[in-house]
Amino acid sequence: MESSGSSVTTLHSPTLLGILSDTHDRADAAAAGIATLRAAGAQFLIHCGDVGGEAILDLLAGNRCAFVWGNNDFDRASLNRYATDVGLQPGGDFAELEFGGKRIAVTHGDDPKLIRKATAEEGRFDYLLLGHSHIPSDHRVGRLRIVNPGALHRAAKKTVALIDLSSDVVRHLIVKI
Repeated sequence: MESSGSSVTTLHSPTLLGILSDTHDRADAAAAGIATLRAAGAQFLIHCGDVGGEAILDLLAGNRCAFVWGNNDFDRASLNRYATDVGLQPGGDFAELEFGGKRIAVTHGDDPKLIRKATAEEGRFDYLLLGHSHIPSDHRVGRLRIVNPGALHRAAKKTVALIDLSSDVVRHLIVKI
């Protein structure tokens, strides 16, 4: 497993972020999740880890997106090469994004040190996006909003999340597969 990578990326500011996680190489579920987010107006996709394999990277390729690795993304060296080959930029274990002045931390959620990194400094981030638990959630710690979209594998209800950065509204969406 590679060491924890971290990068800060500032991008043209979308208003609606589509969040998904824990696809575990289930291309059918990932495709349905992406379609659900696109139908809801998502302008940028963020995958919170446990991508699973090349099939999911193929689905992300060509989309405005960011992603991090999870604890079940085992062959990272190969997946990193493949992601780069299809035009994606892997975010490592922890990514920092900024859209319209909103700072967003993304990690899978399995490493407490990375969660502390995002929560330690009050005001550093507006959002922390994570997966791992397969349970959709949305809560605040101080002014930090922590959102888990749920999962598209090993979950009774397959869910994704849509964040409207202009209104700070988070919606969890059920994905029909």
